Amino acid sequence: MTVLITISASYGAGGSWIGPQVAERLGCRFVDRAIPVQVAERLGVPQHHAEAHDEAAHSRLAFLLSRLPNTSGVVVPDATDESFCRETESLLREVADAGDVVILGRAGAIVLRDRPDALHVRLDGPEEARIAQAMRVEEIDEEEARDRQRGSDRARMAYVKHFYEADPRDPRHYQLVLDSTALPLETVVELIVTAARSRSGSGS
Repeated sequence: MTVLITISASYGAGGSWIGPQVAERLGCRFVDRAIPVQVAERLGVPQHHAEAHDEAAHSRLAFLLSRLPNTSGVVVPDATDESFCRETESLLREVADAGDVVILGRAGAIVLRDRPDALHVRLDGPEEARIAQAMRVEEIDEEEARDRQRGSDRARMAYVKHFYEADPRDPRHYQLVLDSTALPLETVVELIVTAARSRSGSGS
């Protein structure tokens, strides 16, 4: 079977642990941190410059948000942000065309929404439960977890709103929406793997 899965995850929902586990179970690639590296290579800029424009650049986006004179919650990026976003989209489509891949973040469900072979997954949960889970998984204290949650969720929301005029929490973007704080992470992995095999027509 050919596997194409996108995973959108709020902070503390366990996406960075679940994604690689799903990929391993299905014998395919996991794509996340490699994206800004490859975008940097294509644009001929230092890696740290690409990472600063990446969807996961929480601190930078949060800083930009704090400078906005309104409360729209939408980032007004630098002129170069558009090129980084479009290059990321191009890379996601190439990765999807190659098949057998699990993609975390980067608005994958929206960029690849027209792909009939894709399984789009959303991982979320109540804020307090996500903070508690982040403390366990990342081995950090509550204050640090709350700080990361605020910056991460706000930054990812702003990225999707600005470039796609969409809400990443909208269940219409996904075939599978899970509260990954209400179930063991291993069970969430199993559910995604089962859904992916069912969608591809393989029950093995």
